[in-house]
Amino acid sequence: MGGLTLEAITRSLSQVGTTVLLILVASVVVELFLYFLLSKVLQSRYTLPFMLVAPAAIGLALLVVYPIGFEVALAFSNMSLKHFRDPTFGLAQGWNNFRNVFTQPVLKQVGFFPVFSHTVLWTTINLAFHVASGMGLALLLNRPMRLRGLYRTLLVFPWAIPQVIACLAWRGEFHYEYGFVNVMLTRLGPEPIKWMSTPFWNFTAMCITNIWLGIPFMAVIFLGGLQSIPRDMYEAAEMDGASAWQQFRKITLPLMKPVMTPAIILGTIWTFNNFNVPYFINQNELESSDILVTALFRAAFEYNRYGFSAAFAIVIFAILFIFAVLYIRTIGGMKGVYE
Repeated sequence: MGGLTLEAITRSLSQVGTTVLLILVASVVVELFLYFLLSKVLQSRYTLPFMLVAPAAIGLALLVVYPIGFEVALAFSNMSLKHFRDPTFGLAQGWNNFRNVFTQPVLKQVGFFPVFSHTVLWTTINLAFHVASGMGLALLLNRPMRLRGLYRTLLVFPWAIPQVIACLAWRGEFHYEYGFVNVMLTRLGPEPIKWMSTPFWNFTAMCITNIWLGIPFMAVIFLGGLQSIPRDMYEAAEMDGASAWQQFRKITLPLMKPVMTPAIILGTIWTFNNFNVPYFINQNELESSDILVTALFRAAFEYNRYGFSAAFAIVIFAILFIFAVLYIRTIGGMKGVYE
């Protein structure tokens, strides 16, 4: 067994080394081609900038642009496990896929709109706790205190831990018989909670886990924004008799808008598209706990509906894009950045 393991590791390292070598050779070839084309043939003054940008541009084209283009093309096909080798592409197939997203179940029984409502509720609850708790911790850690650096370091730990590991650890804590939460509840008197089999409590367990994971990010971002506000403004407000709440409402919140707006947009997108927490905490695959991205995963890799899943992914992207545009225009939180 040890020999087989060592052989597998050696083979894997050899494959990685070959891939890296091919990438290096291709990069050198591209750079030499651009050098001779731009410097010798075209005699351009911008040879060096183009040579520096070319590897990144090619990488983005291969890793971002091409997959997005393939995703859009796939949305206009009937590709599935049955039609994997001979898919049909066309506007009719695309129309059927987008129509089916809203008219057929995206899971085994549940349709798009119930899952969408779960996702909106999930995002709203988590983001409300992330923003409120993050702001509260940022305000506390922005004050002079002993061991402030240690507290700030400890605050980052939940966010720094790999999310899959954290989710699996929390899932163990929600175990019906041996989980820490139920053990403590049993010792205090109440009956243990069926976190994994009851829809309400399973959704609650998902929210508890994601709230714990997301607060550090908001706290760190808000703390950076608070440190950029001059103390003179607070001192002047105190001299004018402003209370702590008035200072927060009239000074902190307006000056924090350029920081809070992108943070809230990112937090919304990350929470809306958070796959790890709903997937791992929802151990029994309760459809009442699934959100759009887990439904998308099941449609693609459990039900093998590839064309349908591509259209489903575009719908999710459109929802988030529209939200981001409307939020920025409504709140006006980016004016301090670009004006």
